[in-house]
Amino acid sequence: MIGAIVGDIVGSRFERNNIKTKQFELFTAKNIFTDDSVMSLAIAQAILECDGNYESLSAAAIKNIQDLGREYPDCGYGGMFFQWLFTRNPQPYNSYGNGAAMRVSACGYAARDLEEVKFLANAVTAISHNHSEGLKGAESTAICVYLARTGVDKSEIQRYIRKHYYPINFTLNGIRETYRFSETCQNTVPQAIVAFLEADSFEDTIRNAISIGGDSDTLAAIAGSIAEAYYGVPDDLRSSAIGYLEEPLTSILTNFELAFPPPAKHSSAG
Repeated sequence: MIGAIVGDIVGSRFERNNIKTKQFELFTAKNIFTDDSVMSLAIAQAILECDGNYESLSAAAIKNIQDLGREYPDCGYGGMFFQWLFTRNPQPYNSYGNGAAMRVSACGYAARDLEEVKFLANAVTAISHNHSEGLKGAESTAICVYLARTGVDKSEIQRYIRKHYYPINFTLNGIRETYRFSETCQNTVPQAIVAFLEADSFEDTIRNAISIGGDSDTLAAIAGSIAEAYYGVPDDLRSSAIGYLEEPLTSILTNFELAFPPPAKHSSAG
């Protein structure tokens, strides 16, 4: 959960001002939290409220997304989602935007097995992003988080994603010069996954994601959510990111981590 938030905050100042290097200052006065953090925490709160019984997760997700989103209306939501946020009876609108993937890291922590990961990811995604590519982006992200936190090595994670979701047939060096901004899952999630696969630490994952440009905060939020589950988040980065948050965001984060403690760190890049 904190991994997505770190990625979002670090990437926030580069979203419309892309860089193509891994050399940059992580936290400055220009960094902010965006919709990626708010929506990730809204899903976390919905999961907490379900208390292990996820039959009503979709309804809880709608309520918490709308409640928290309306408290933070100026965080950079897409146009269609912003309308959804303030609609009395919100309906899915066939979106395949990358907002589907940036908000699901909590599902990868709460799930007890692979099938439950898929169920949770779809339950919180189909309420808005019900296009097949939106569902795919969210599910694959949550799966990566689950596999990483349960001790699966990178090679196995890569094989699973290649078999079930995306071909992953590129390198960051191979796309860095030509990759451009995209708000779609299909042009964001694979790149975020590769940013994690090519990294040797949590911080390196964040730097990888931002170094290709594009939708930097969302790329780094997705990559960061996976990297946290694999590496853990260094205390200094965690503390710096929390310093940007407000109540009730910090309370949700604290309560979620108490319910779903961070996993043991991998001893190597694997």
